[in-house]
Amino acid sequence: MNTQPPPTDAPLSYEQAGVDYALIDPLKVAAQRAARDTASQLAAHGFSEVAASRGESAYVVDVGPFYLASIVECLGSKALVADEMKALTGKSYYASIAQDTIAMAVNDLITVGATPLVVQAYWAAGGSEWFADAERAAALVAGWKRACEICGVAWGGGETPALAGIVEAGRIDLAASCTGLVNPKERLSVGDKLAPGDAIVLLASSGIHANGLSLARKLLERLPEGYLTEVAPGLAYGEALLAPTTLYSPVTEALWKAGIAPHYSANITGHGWRKLLRHPAEHTYRIHTVPPVPKVLRFIAEHAGHDAREAYSTLNMGAGFALFVKADDAARTVEVAKSQGVDAWVAGAVEMGPKQLLIEPIGVRFGDDDLQLR
Repeated sequence: MNTQPPPTDAPLSYEQAGVDYALIDPLKVAAQRAARDTASQLAAHGFSEVAASRGESAYVVDVGPFYLASIVECLGSKALVADEMKALTGKSYYASIAQDTIAMAVNDLITVGATPLVVQAYWAAGGSEWFADAERAAALVAGWKRACEICGVAWGGGETPALAGIVEAGRIDLAASCTGLVNPKERLSVGDKLAPGDAIVLLASSGIHANGLSLARKLLERLPEGYLTEVAPGLAYGEALLAPTTLYSPVTEALWKAGIAPHYSANITGHGWRKLLRHPAEHTYRIHTVPPVPKVLRFIAEHAGHDAREAYSTLNMGAGFALFVKADDAARTVEVAKSQGVDAWVAGAVEMGPKQLLIEPIGVRFGDDDLQLR
């Protein structure tokens, strides 16, 4: 089957798919500034915030003997792909996207050194009739429970509103919050230990994860067979998109047990590899090894007309999580990750110099101005 895009197609940007970070990020920055002003409220309870966690992937509060970390995240539009593939194949993918939703929260929480403790669910449907599909509902429950078991967290509860007029009929908006502990306090990882000489270890992704789906769905306009277009023999585009997001907390927990405490971590989600620049310090991140690109991500980049810079600034391109560790711990970090079933590579190093990311094998550079939001 010929899956090459017509040469006349112009590049398809993330903005054309409806996601424009130039519009979204200023609101995030304004919200962060307003939120910072509320931190004084913690003093009334005898607690205080860890100021360095502001703008990081999880918020951290000092409650005395340990730190408390929390995060809330939504799945995004991946449920739409699951719905369309159910219509095409008759197969339910809701167990998989339950894991995606848990991963969105848990993979952010662990960046600060936290052990996930409790997950809460938010399942907002476009009407009560959504819950009448017993098979779909059972798959969502089973997948959610299974993901919690993989991460070693308790499912505390949640909310299942029927929001006709807000959520489209027949659709559901999935989200999760997660609370965890940084205990002992030495596990805290908010970048204060990050320094030149540290190694960059990249953990493999399973595919698109749950970021870039707006672009992936927009791409259907260029695929005559839509979600059933093959990205590889026997692998349909829709099936490949729905590979569940890798859960990285088993790796970070195993690292701590092995005596390895990352100096910093980044969950590679929106903004792609630019997330490696999120630490505010002036460091150069030099990448000498890039992971293999999953077939579905290579397919998206080719058919969207993306060059390497656009692809790596939008998609995870095979690396779902980054760990910044002491150089002496790098090889052992890879071994520990692989022992948990997650492939990993010593991909580069942190150096003194201007704030920039140099991905040398593909000749791409990102500067400080490529990621203003922390």
